[in-house]
Amino acid sequence: MAKAGNHREITVADVAREAGVSKAQAARALGAYGAVSDAVRERVLAAAARLNYRPNQPARTLNTGRSHSVGVVVGDIENPYFSLATRGISDAVERSGFTVVLANTGERVMAERAAVDMLMDKRVDGLIVAPASTGDSAHLQAVVDAGRPLVLLDRTLPGLAVDAARAEIEPAAREAAEHLLALGHRRIGYITTADGSDVRTDGPHPLPSPVAARVAGLVGGFTERGLTWDSDLLRSCRHDEAAIRKAVVDLVRDPRPATALIASDSLIGQVVVGALQEEGLRIPDDVSVLMYDDQPWARLVTPPVTVVAQPTYDIGYAAGARLAALIGGATNSPPLVPLPAVLIRRGSIGPVGGGSSARS
Repeated sequence: MAKAGNHREITVADVAREAGVSKAQAARALGAYGAVSDAVRERVLAAAARLNYRPNQPARTLNTGRSHSVGVVVGDIENPYFSLATRGISDAVERSGFTVVLANTGERVMAERAAVDMLMDKRVDGLIVAPASTGDSAHLQAVVDAGRPLVLLDRTLPGLAVDAARAEIEPAAREAAEHLLALGHRRIGYITTADGSDVRTDGPHPLPSPVAARVAGLVGGFTERGLTWDSDLLRSCRHDEAAIRKAVVDLVRDPRPATALIASDSLIGQVVVGALQEEGLRIPDDVSVLMYDDQPWARLVTPPVTVVAQPTYDIGYAAGARLAALIGGATNSPPLVPLPAVLIRRGSIGPVGGGSSARS
């Protein structure tokens, strides 16, 4: 059969003509809606492939009520955690025929609201969101109220009754604290770039839940020994290297210096290690280092960095699979179970005063 010309857009009518079926049959086969026989569907799809047909997505959405896309909103796409989690999400939803529309918020609530509004306007079939704040979720409640499936990533929100794919962090965080305490550390600094974390975990705008869980594990380790962690050692930084480096220097050059530093993610961890080297401080002889999230570089530096590792890809995959199921109409699935984080001991934690100090 003659193919349509190369200088205009291929239409459903062209595909129908090529397949030898009616336009209505071709539209149903291409849009995956309505009744059409397997034989007709195969003929239509083969014809579409021969003609290099590309569907008109807005029209397809109007016809089917589905965009065959899902929105994913993350805090920092440069953060390897979110990159790997997004890979898991993408692999899961693609198995169900969905594509991913990705938005980055820089951990800013205003940007998150704008991203959610944009994705809702694009009529994505569902959303996965890593909330930037536990204190502002009205825009996410609006998604739920609109009947659009929603799954949270990495974080939970009080009062929002939706599934969350995340790690069970606090037990590993407590184990990490106990490891540091057993080696004599009491001045343990915690560095995060989480928005609003200058307010304590029990304040009106608490830390995002994974950071709160990490801090809770640290506090719990102290409490277990009848000790109290000095919350003045919590540093919330702007999302840039200079601010993180300043936090490191402030903590280790204090009159009562931190003897150990905890980096809340691997991007912070890179800066912490570099800042300590610039200050002439040795790891772990002068300052011990613990990092959340495992990355290949953490095993390659000297000494290799002790980490609390999360099953990041699996968390993303679980979020994507649950969202696809919700879009498909699943209503009775059990809640997602948090996946355990684990402490991996390497060489970056040592006893207090393990070497001759380079602080002076």
